[in-house]
Amino acid sequence: MTPRILVLNGPNLNLLGTREPEQYGRETLADLANGCADTARQLDMEIEFRQTNHEGELIDWIHAARGRCNGILINPGAWTHTSVAIRDALVACELPVIEVHLSNVHKREPFRHISFVSSIAVGVICGLGSQGYRLALAHFAELLGERAA
Repeated sequence: MTPRILVLNGPNLNLLGTREPEQYGRETLADLANGCADTARQLDMEIEFRQTNHEGELIDWIHAARGRCNGILINPGAWTHTSVAIRDALVACELPVIEVHLSNVHKREPFRHISFVSSIAVGVICGLGSQGYRLALAHFAELLGERAA
């Protein structure tokens, strides 16, 4: 069975490429999605790539992944620092989670240093731009290969 990873992106990431490019780069969300799709194909994985500005929708997607996906790669955006509900949904889905941020949140405002997701994630990648997503997918391939063995 081909592993399936749910790639979730939170609020304002639909503005990638134009929103604070000095912080987030010039790649668009479509560029990011295409890069993830290319990496997934190389790793013999499938991905579902989604973005929303609505917290409840993100939680519904997390719930729906249970029993259907093998892992969740998530960039919760600003919800990283505010949403216990997203953290609880990720715990309830019982899937491995990797948290990714395009920017280095630790070099930014102090409130961005707090994450409700990090403590339940198998790993956290920040500050590497879109490469962080590709590294997370590669880690999922390794992690899921070990679980299958």
